[in-house]
Amino acid sequence: MTTDSQYYDLFLKFFDAYAPVGFKGIDPADSLMVDLENIMERNNQFFYIGDLPKMEIIFVSKRSAQMMGIKPEELHPNHFLEASHPDDLNKTSLGRVKLFKMAHKVTIEKKGYSLMSSNFRMRNAEGKYSNFLYQLYVFYSKLPYESAFLIKIHTNIDWCRKMKYGYHYYSGNDLSYFRFPDDDLLMTGIPFTNREFEIISLIATGLHSKEIAEKLFISPETVNTHRRNILKKSDKATISDVIYDLIEQGVL
Repeated sequence: MTTDSQYYDLFLKFFDAYAPVGFKGIDPADSLMVDLENIMERNNQFFYIGDLPKMEIIFVSKRSAQMMGIKPEELHPNHFLEASHPDDLNKTSLGRVKLFKMAHKVTIEKKGYSLMSSNFRMRNAEGKYSNFLYQLYVFYSKLPYESAFLIKIHTNIDWCRKMKYGYHYYSGNDLSYFRFPDDDLLMTGIPFTNREFEIISLIATGLHSKEIAEKLFISPETVNTHRRNILKKSDKATISDVIYDLIEQGVL
């Protein structure tokens, strides 16, 4: 039986099997697909394969209906923007920009892959917001035509209490991050609470502590306490340095 620690190796086998045919004609009875679907059922996940330059979803696994309320054959990239929590829309949009930069890089170099993962709040099939982990694997293929393909894995992580007040983020080429989410993986990246991230975002728009306090209905002293905690967690000298790093990561 495939364990969670071995599970994502199945995706790599999936790439090798179906990339040469452009992920067309995927057989649901293929033992590889049966294994993937069974484990995703157990782990509350679904995935899709897309052609990034064409903005086309090629294949969607079965559980999109149970998790998002959208049948696999009806899923479109815009559904994710429509389902995003209003407070996460900017983060979702910035993630898209970062994604297309990754696709451009592998297309120009005509080789390789890039990884990105983060968590967002998104409407589930019941119309309520759940915390989802998005894991993206972008790779170049020259068969059956030259393009940058994407696999996007969606995992409901409401079970992870630590993620209720923070953000996970990773971008790079280290395949050890392409695995089923555990606590260590989910706590990688951005150490800030939702409130701290909100304050960073408001500072980035040019607001001062007093203006932020009025907007969030808290005291200026509380805002300044958050600012000190942000600098301590980030080990940066100024909030401007923190903002610059988050912009470089594509999450602000």
